[in-house]
Amino acid sequence: MGELAPDTLHVYYCDFAYEPRGPFRMASANIADASARIFAELLSGPMVDIYVGEARRHWALHRNLLCHHSAYFQEHIGDDVKKKTAKLELLDSDPAAFELLVKWLYQGRIDDVSAMPMDKKWDYAHACQKLYVLCDRLRLPQLKNIAIDQFRKGCNEAGLVPGPEEMKPIYESTSPGSPFRKLVSKIAARQIMDPESTSDAATYKMCFEGNADFAIDVINAIRQGAGGKLFEDPTEEVGCAFHEHENGANCHSGNGNAK
Repeated sequence: MGELAPDTLHVYYCDFAYEPRGPFRMASANIADASARIFAELLSGPMVDIYVGEARRHWALHRNLLCHHSAYFQEHIGDDVKKKTAKLELLDSDPAAFELLVKWLYQGRIDDVSAMPMDKKWDYAHACQKLYVLCDRLRLPQLKNIAIDQFRKGCNEAGLVPGPEEMKPIYESTSPGSPFRKLVSKIAARQIMDPESTSDAATYKMCFEGNADFAIDVINAIRQGAGGKLFEDPTEEVGCAFHEHENGANCHSGNGNAK
């Protein structure tokens, strides 16, 4: 094999036909742009049995290719080059998301939601949300960016946004500062502030409970979205706006003193 630049390729030679060498790295290049020779090497060597989801859906994938894409795979299945097979369990991951991952691993792309019929767009967007969470775990930043873009586009084209039941797993599965956290918190903030929306803060109670980060992100998003507009000072309000009343009456109702 000829000389290769250190940051252009990451191949593990797990086949006995190759002498074991250190890994080369391909940090950001698309697998679709790999030469025929390199792609053949990535599809040589042992397979990895991967089981996904509660039903343990099974895939057999090339270890060289997996280690080429992600240091996560390198750490979990790349050390023992003499084993002909390895096993990895991702039982808390979603099989539909993993299907998209497999397509990207081998083809360097996933389907574009814009080419899908209207009744499929939201389901695909939701699958891309789960793909993002999976890629966050597997340390695949390039595919994370693709997934979040497809999610946003799918929501926009379907005319739908995630509800609290979709937002909650994002905060449970990603770290503070995650771009997907920023996205869904801004969506929630917009829904709360939209006068035509039926959503209010109570809509997201299940997200607020036990997750202070969500509350902080939504409040900050509302502040940013308000464009610096300051609320009226509640300490300057006159009357009985902050008094307790029965049946909605004000402090003066029924006593003959109202002006």
